[in-house]
Amino acid sequence: MNELIEDKDLSRRQFLRMAARASAIATAAAMFPGIVFAEEQNRMIEKLGALDVKWTKTPCRFCGVGCGLKVGISDGKAVAVKGDPNSSVNKGLCCVKGYHSVLALYGNDRLTKPLIRKNGRLEESTMEEALDLVASKLKSTIEETGKDSVSIYGSGQWTIPDGYVASKLFKGGIGTNNVEANARLCMASAVTGFLTSFGLDEPMGCYEDIDHADVFVLWGNNMAEMHPVLFSRILDNRLKRPVKIIDLATRTTRTSHASDKSILFKPQTDLAIANAICYEIIKNRWVNKTFVEKHCALKEGKTNIGYGLEENFQFKDEPKDITFEAFEAFLEDYAPVKVAEYTGVPVKDIKYLASLYGNPNNKVMSLWCMGANQHTRGTWINNLIYNIHLLTGKISTPGNSPFSLTGQPSACGTVREVGTLTHKLPHGVVMNEKDRKMAAEIWKVPVENIPSKPTHHTVSMFRALDRGDIKFMWVQVTNPMVTMPHLNRYRNGAKKDGRFIVVSDVYPTPTTDIADVVLPSAMWIEREGMYGNSERRTQHFNQLLQPPGEAMSDTWQLIEVAKRIGYGDLFPWDESNHIEEIWKEYSRFHAGKKHAMAPYEVLKSQAGAQWPFVDGKETKWRYHGKYDPACEGDTFDFYGKPEGKAWIWARPYEPAPEIPDTDYPFWLCTGRVLEHWHTGSMTRRVPILHQAVPKSYVELNPGDAKRLNIRNGDQVKLVSRRGEIVMDASVNERGKPVSGHVFVPFFDESFLINDLTLDAYCPISKQPDYKKCAVRIEKV
Repeated sequence: MNELIEDKDLSRRQFLRMAARASAIATAAAMFPGIVFAEEQNRMIEKLGALDVKWTKTPCRFCGVGCGLKVGISDGKAVAVKGDPNSSVNKGLCCVKGYHSVLALYGNDRLTKPLIRKNGRLEESTMEEALDLVASKLKSTIEETGKDSVSIYGSGQWTIPDGYVASKLFKGGIGTNNVEANARLCMASAVTGFLTSFGLDEPMGCYEDIDHADVFVLWGNNMAEMHPVLFSRILDNRLKRPVKIIDLATRTTRTSHASDKSILFKPQTDLAIANAICYEIIKNRWVNKTFVEKHCALKEGKTNIGYGLEENFQFKDEPKDITFEAFEAFLEDYAPVKVAEYTGVPVKDIKYLASLYGNPNNKVMSLWCMGANQHTRGTWINNLIYNIHLLTGKISTPGNSPFSLTGQPSACGTVREVGTLTHKLPHGVVMNEKDRKMAAEIWKVPVENIPSKPTHHTVSMFRALDRGDIKFMWVQVTNPMVTMPHLNRYRNGAKKDGRFIVVSDVYPTPTTDIADVVLPSAMWIEREGMYGNSERRTQHFNQLLQPPGEAMSDTWQLIEVAKRIGYGDLFPWDESNHIEEIWKEYSRFHAGKKHAMAPYEVLKSQAGAQWPFVDGKETKWRYHGKYDPACEGDTFDFYGKPEGKAWIWARPYEPAPEIPDTDYPFWLCTGRVLEHWHTGSMTRRVPILHQAVPKSYVELNPGDAKRLNIRNGDQVKLVSRRGEIVMDASVNERGKPVSGHVFVPFFDESFLINDLTLDAYCPISKQPDYKKCAVRIEKV
């Protein structure tokens, strides 16, 4: 390998092969508990001084942690990656996906030319012809069946400019609210949780809370694999001082093994556990009465609210004031002795959890992600975790932080802040006239252009496509023909006659398979853009490489189509300056102390900046006058609500819509693994990651496997009421479900596990539940 490094004429193929070999030790180190230091690769990078390498900052392309990278460019190619020591997010550390991120640029089947379906087959075309066809079909569909028959579906992988242009074109230009993103599938409950408890979205804390907290409670969150850099930061703190890590989960994972205590609960009953903790806090007089009286209001909402399984399901909550005494009476049903009977959590463990939150000397950080959010009561469980922090006053100060993590690089920055959901605008919601007027003024369109009512959230949008209410759908930067729940229905619906599907992507996927037009996209460092991560940090990246062939950024694809259908005046920018101009225009939506964005020049010069960015300074903790310039006074001010108070909600436990029975006796849960990201369309093309986990599998409890005469590696069939799948059994390997449960990762398009999942969703957030449906197991 040294000889290869010293060879200045090293070919790209040789270098990539060398990088894969050199990082094998990093992958091995990642196997437990999921943390990568990649010492061998770092040594190799140091020797790259022999090559003409230019290092440039960029955020990672993968998860919502937003690690800072330094990418090495040589001879027009990305040849190496290291962690950015100037990034406060990761401080020079990366996970195995981050260290190999640039290899995702160079898969052999990278899309470089547009494809148009002719006589049932996708055939190569030119970008000019493809964009003309997209524009023509978009325009004719509007003319023939109305503006609400066209739609765009993006993701938390959209850059901020991508999402902003999509929203401006469809809502401000065309005049339809048919704009959605796949963050509806992963972060919508976090949004509605924040809004219903605090009136504004996104965390009040930041990653620095990790360095101050004494206790970490992980609510259904396998951080060792899903957010390994942050988990390594927690473990690092445990080496320096007394720190407790509590894994509250439905299966045993690498996080469980690295935690101080693992508490397993039955699916959906996290609602009851959270209420039981509140019961104990009140009973033991651990309530911070002064804080609650001054800074909290108590509310109740509707109950028995349904599961969204009906066509055109509608729901609107009705919050009502309640007294603290009424809240205390509500919690009587959640005494630990009662809750233990149906959660599977012993009374002593519930009391222990409550004591950690209730101890006034503990600073507590709660962390959660999909386990709480992909939940038919996702908004409620978010509310209930906030209740615990509000009752004890452990919020908005360093180390006291209820912190919702994200799964995509810009789920916060693009979907939540830009507002690429049917009901949202870059500031506010379409239902609010003042917000529509602001958008109309900035966009320079008549306010009447912007519809005042939402149309379809994600599940509803694909149901409308199936029914034929939507005829045209443009999919960018996501793979819904792998990720949608009850996938059989929506795949068949997308293929029906009279539908026109456009897909912008970088590799062939099951979604490009059903497309009428495929547009090749530029990847992140092949264009300029911004992401926004979980801690409200906006991060800019420059274009470092030329995209291959005719590949084009998603932003510019949208602008080119806008010009062709008569909306070019909405985007009066040159390709050379459009990102800077978009950022300046978009920033106008967030002017003011509550949400001000850092200037373009600041983002260019440093490894991101947290908003609100006021008077040249980041805001690390919101809603406390000591840290937040938007507060009135020097103490707590929950200014998202009109009365300046956070809401404590009485939210009950309600069961899942589908539970195991005689015919389907097992719970199915889906999720991710460390080495692969989402549907695997990028990471499965990175050799070292693919070799580490080459295909999907189903984890079984060892006792269940023995009873069914299934051994590790045997093929088994999983069957639900919606579909079936055959795959290899995994017994006593990476994770261990409890008896009666199975777990399947969804990264492998050869095993479409979402054919089996149920499209039930939280009626408030409209986010589907991928963690709970009923299946049976058959040995093949």
